Amino acid sequence: MVLRRSRGSAAGNIITILLLLGIVALGAWLWLGKKPDAPASGSANTAANGSAPTAKSDTGIAKPDGDVPTPIEPVTGTPTLEAANTFVPKDNILRIDISEYAGYGGLIVANGGLEPNADSFFAKEYGFKVAISMSEDETWSPLNNGRLAATATTTDALAVLGRQFDAVVPVQIGYSRGADMVVVDKGIASINHLAGKTLAASQFNESEFFIRYLAQEAGVPVTVLRDLDSKPAAGSLGLVFYEDAFTACDAYQHELASGSGRLNGCVGWTPKTDEVIEASNGAAKALVSNRNLLVVADILAVNKGFAKAHPEMVKGLVHGILEGNRRLRDNQAENIAVVAKAFKWSEADARDELAHVHLSNLPENRAFFAGTIDSAGSFGGIFQSSVLAYGSVIRNPTDPARFMDTSFLDGLAKRSPFSEQKIAIAPIRTASQSALEGDPLLSKDIRFFFEPNSSNLDRNAAQNQEYLQTIKRFLQVSPGSTVLLRGHVDNARVNEFRQSGGEQLVQSMALKAMELSRQRALAVHDALLAKFPEIDKSRVEAVGRGWEEPSGATDNALNRRVEVQWFTIE
Repeated sequence: MVLRRSRGSAAGNIITILLLLGIVALGAWLWLGKKPDAPASGSANTAANGSAPTAKSDTGIAKPDGDVPTPIEPVTGTPTLEAANTFVPKDNILRIDISEYAGYGGLIVANGGLEPNADSFFAKEYGFKVAISMSEDETWSPLNNGRLAATATTTDALAVLGRQFDAVVPVQIGYSRGADMVVVDKGIASINHLAGKTLAASQFNESEFFIRYLAQEAGVPVTVLRDLDSKPAAGSLGLVFYEDAFTACDAYQHELASGSGRLNGCVGWTPKTDEVIEASNGAAKALVSNRNLLVVADILAVNKGFAKAHPEMVKGLVHGILEGNRRLRDNQAENIAVVAKAFKWSEADARDELAHVHLSNLPENRAFFAGTIDSAGSFGGIFQSSVLAYGSVIRNPTDPARFMDTSFLDGLAKRSPFSEQKIAIAPIRTASQSALEGDPLLSKDIRFFFEPNSSNLDRNAAQNQEYLQTIKRFLQVSPGSTVLLRGHVDNARVNEFRQSGGEQLVQSMALKAMELSRQRALAVHDALLAKFPEIDKSRVEAVGRGWEEPSGATDNALNRRVEVQWFTIE
């Protein structure tokens, strides 16, 4: 048995060794066979081997082309312009500068392109020619200094430039409707939620005004930051500036791709904003565009010395822009080619870009300057909004009337076909409007004054009239928007009720508080419609919230408020 066991043991050991070798060989074969698949699984081996993963493998977000943009040093105060000088026409040619924007299509149609043209409306009707240059550079200084006869800009810029800007504004070219947009991280639901966040933007143009305007209305202060490592003050929105709005949105996309979280959005315009959202793989969204928020108004600024010396030429410019706008609005098919050629777009792209603008006609112009236009911002209203939005940046605000000259519009008012035109600004509803559904664009707490222990508005409080004007302004600048008035009361006596009557008394008083807050919201609702009967009452709703939603303020008086929630359509 022992021998057999010895013999048997020797043979078994050999077999065991062979089996073990076979198992090791099989394991090695299987391991080697699977090894090429390991990196594709995204396992820790990739990092352990020192291979740097791409940005897309980390976040799923593609980086834009080019290097990571660097923030610029922000300008302190307002821009300084070159000294004022008069533009002098040479060879009867006026020089006008525009940017690559479809809203200037009417001017191009009237001129028959960019070059001086003997067959243009200006040459045939008024005997002068126009040379249109196109750049994205700042053109306020060349206009002020007399190197340009006119330039296209936006109304908000006039408040920033102030008295040093020696220009007159004889015509509104149009409104931007969807070209400007605020893009943010997907979790940000309203302008109020931007407190403590940082956005990329460009300084002193309509995109900065757009976000400053919204932040000011929401009561969120703005802090200008010098770099991405700086943080905004508590409760404020931080803005970091880049060379231009496209670069700002490129910077945001780079931050999204890296996952650093130092930027929470950007303010720019199409098509760049759309490209960032598409590349973000769901990480970014459009918070709001100006498709139905008409506070970016394009105007023609004319060198003041030239305008004084050549009023007939200014009249011709006004007439030509209105005529070009009319042709492009009424018969786009016949005029789209000249616009597409000037901007080097396809005709399809030109039509798409024109969908983001509203070309103003003559009655819209007159209402814009008179402050009587509904469903859009007026010249004076946007100017004053700009003063408020920029705050201490504008040290010495000027009177908007110093820039206006409506005499040329008045002179054309009875002339056909302008005399038959009507104001036609309506909400634009798109298939993607549900992006904002359910969330107000912003909320604003207003402490209306009521008679003691009553839901009656205090008629002697001048502030109440100003507050009603604020609500009306929301509805005016955004066609199709609605406001929800949420009444609140303070909860200062809840503990007193609990001690004297227990939870039953607290519940009883809570119901009364709910009704009082509702009556106060309804009082504001009724006062608003009485003061502005032209407002469609279906655009104003009122609810009471009792003491259920305190503002968080330590002063209980601040809880006796009406919260205005503004819902825009996108």
